[in-house]
Amino acid sequence: MSDLVTFGETMLRLSAPQGERLERTEELDVYVGGAESNTAIAAERLGAVSTWLSALPDSPLGRRVAAELHSHGIDTEIVWSDDGRQGLYFVEHGGEPRGTNVIYDRADAPIASVGADQFDPAVFDDARLFYTSGITPALSEQARDTTYHLLQGAREAGLRTAMDLNYRSKLWTPEEAKATLTKLFPALDVLFVANRDARTVLGYDGNATEFANHLIAEYDLQTVVVTRGEHGALAIHDGVVHEHDVYEADTYDPIGTGDAFVGAFLARRLSGDDVGRALEYAAATASYKRTIAGDVAAVTKEEVEELIESGAEDVSR
Repeated sequence: MSDLVTFGETMLRLSAPQGERLERTEELDVYVGGAESNTAIAAERLGAVSTWLSALPDSPLGRRVAAELHSHGIDTEIVWSDDGRQGLYFVEHGGEPRGTNVIYDRADAPIASVGADQFDPAVFDDARLFYTSGITPALSEQARDTTYHLLQGAREAGLRTAMDLNYRSKLWTPEEAKATLTKLFPALDVLFVANRDARTVLGYDGNATEFANHLIAEYDLQTVVVTRGEHGALAIHDGVVHEHDVYEADTYDPIGTGDAFVGAFLARRLSGDDVGRALEYAAATASYKRTIAGDVAAVTKEEVEELIESGAEDVSR
């Protein structure tokens, strides 16, 4: 029995050591990462039993991905394929002005062709919330169809539903993303949106509170959470606005920070915390993630709570 079910692609990440160029490095660090599996792991560590749905090649690399998730206590419902290959991505960390560069190598991954009917509908039995991200429907037409049908199946099974818009410019244009994702919004209860994605994809350049209220009214959403980078996060639920600052952190590896935020928020809501308290856990978990190499927030609930007790308080109005 799971509290949270997630669906999406997970890849192997190959990273050059800090400061080295991919074209010159003689070694690569190997990690496992994907938006929905990162979220499932963060949620599991913050108290929500989690299951990850996906498709993987039946190969040593595919099994490496599954083993990593199992090591974090995640249950999996995997469609194993004899065709396709394991998706990869390469990361080159660099300070300013070079910045961090990401190169994707995900063509022909099985996730792009998997159908919703290939998953056992019993995976939704006794679960309470289904989550995916805007990355998944960007992978292919089939992935869009599968995402839609899993969202509908989850709602029909009585689950709440959540999505992080999570725009990736290397996968599709803002216009394509908006046309597809806004069709999914009516099937959602909870939506997470980065302020930059609100501008780039949804064309909104204004007050975050007004934007969140607009989304709630337009798509009949229960909760909208807007992340604002160094300016913290804002959530609106039942007409109440909650805001929380970021917790200061040395940034060792920022990849996966947003997933850690989402996973912690969903876990604490599933545990019965109110939106303000869940926002505290989300901000603290995201901060911890920035100090950890790889995509996964390998944190403990106790660490997160210690940071909350020493940090800023939620502001509600």
